[in-house]
Amino acid sequence: MADETETQTEEPAVQAEDGSPAATAGAERILNQEEIDSLLGFDVNDDQLQDKSGIRAIINSALVSYERLPMLEIVFDRLVRLMTTSLRNFTSDNVEVSLDNITSIRFGDYLNSIPLPAILAVFRAEQLDNYGLFTVDSNLIYSIVDVLLGGRRGTSAMRIEGRPYTTIERTLVQRMTEVILQDMCQAFEPLAPVNFTLDRLETNPRFAAIARPANAAILVKLRIDMEDRGGRTELLLPYATLEPIRKLLLQQFMGEKFGRDSIWESHLASELWSTKVDINAILDEQIMSLNKIMNLNVGDTVMLNASPDSKIELRCGNVPLLRGRMGRVGSSVAVRVDEAIERTDASRGL
Repeated sequence: MADETETQTEEPAVQAEDGSPAATAGAERILNQEEIDSLLGFDVNDDQLQDKSGIRAIINSALVSYERLPMLEIVFDRLVRLMTTSLRNFTSDNVEVSLDNITSIRFGDYLNSIPLPAILAVFRAEQLDNYGLFTVDSNLIYSIVDVLLGGRRGTSAMRIEGRPYTTIERTLVQRMTEVILQDMCQAFEPLAPVNFTLDRLETNPRFAAIARPANAAILVKLRIDMEDRGGRTELLLPYATLEPIRKLLLQQFMGEKFGRDSIWESHLASELWSTKVDINAILDEQIMSLNKIMNLNVGDTVMLNASPDSKIELRCGNVPLLRGRMGRVGSSVAVRVDEAIERTDASRGL
């Protein structure tokens, strides 16, 4: 009986020892999902992708660090004003277009971030010989369809998820896209004439690949509001598309000139005139085999195809400049210039 009593008293002691705070303090603490998101810099409620913190900020800081294009902001401000007028005429409704932001992003990251369903319009910039991407989200698609087909004001557009867009919906979005592309032509006109034409409409981002995933691009986010309806649209232009007019986009204001500075030009000209160059006096040139050259020894004689009266050619590098005759002035050998050599186009390019 005594042994049984001792056993029963020991068991609660062991249980108390295992469940004590001292035992649980040594265990590792497990982070919940909110703490993990905070550590990584993610915020599920942040749709604008504003300032990030944590590891996500470090990753994003290394993704896109490209030059700022001041004129591009002016072009898209002009585009917003043009779109407001043209879409009001297109829909016969009170349309307000606003510019959210202009950012840089990698093309692959953008394709992965497109909220589906959506319609992606691939357009071509003819003078720039490249492509761009225009994305219309689902809210804007149904709003445009509702407005153009006579939907009542004051009621939100009906959304039917889980089905592909109909031919009528795609056609109406295509017409709206063509209107916006025409406005883009006018927005770029003061800077450089560019003709934007619609190439195709896609609903799968994989079929709208116009650049490599690692290529950088400009992303312009626009908001289109029609009273109680509306949605978002995004315009993506790869840097390769803008490369032909990059110098124009670097201007701080319209009409700014680049590359000509009169003070710098005069200074460069004065320094060039004082530059020292080597002049070679060529009496004769011969073509010899490598074997003959390797067998030349001290005391051998090389016969020149020149006489004491032969003319000598003066060269600067590989460019022939003058011809003259060899003579002597005091104890030095000299060359008297007789004529200038007329340089050909090939020699001018050297």
